[in-house]
Amino acid sequence: MKRFHGSILLSLAAILASLANPVLAAQEGRVVASAVVLPVQVSEMAFLTSALVKEVAVKQGDKVTAGQALVVLNTPELEYNVLAAEAAFRSAQAYAELQRYKRVKDRRHGKVFWDVVPPEVRQRADARALSEQAALEIAQASLAQSTLIAPYDATVASIHVVPGEYVEQNQVVITLATLDTMQLETTDLSERDITKANIGAPVDILIEALNEHVSGEVTRIAPMANIIGGDVVFRVTVAFDRQPENLLWGMTAEVTISE
Repeated sequence: MKRFHGSILLSLAAILASLANPVLAAQEGRVVASAVVLPVQVSEMAFLTSALVKEVAVKQGDKVTAGQALVVLNTPELEYNVLAAEAAFRSAQAYAELQRYKRVKDRRHGKVFWDVVPPEVRQRADARALSEQAALEIAQASLAQSTLIAPYDATVASIHVVPGEYVEQNQVVITLATLDTMQLETTDLSERDITKANIGAPVDILIEALNEHVSGEVTRIAPMANIIGGDVVFRVTVAFDRQPENLLWGMTAEVTISE
């Protein structure tokens, strides 16, 4: 009987403690974690060839659109190859076109006839024109690799080269990021709490630097854990329902994920 009364008293004490501490009660059924603000897309861009930088066409902080030139290398030999290939293609194309209308003199039975050139001659001319066209496309593709093009609308986050500098193949020369479309990634969500987070779950976000609460939603849960400082943590991605003004890459936040 004493044990029975004791368990009742413990239960009542827990209920009273919960009522006395509304913050603790509010956290029941929720997961709290630290997070960092990151762009949805980040691209560290590099060249596939090595050369001197001819032009940096943008500045840090510039907004760029997909297809816009960012950095150009100084590659006169590639430019010459394109000009030479264009001339060779035009010559082969003109020769092939000539064979379609050219007539050759032929004397048969004492008479003179003007016949079209044999089919195999026209076929060889057409094949040569196609070959020169392919060579031109290869030269143009090689030249195109000397210009970095923005793959999507973004902001120039950083530039790592200046005109006249020699860059190596695969050396990062510019970083693009979608600074107008940010997201959050948790940094310390433990394996004990990851099972309580679900895709689509609502999230309350406190941006500490802005002292502002906004709402969001879980959009991705990493399928594999990371080991940070000996702790097993999982990365959860949270999208903003409305991105706050003055939000900057690297700001920290506290996220409360509802189950």
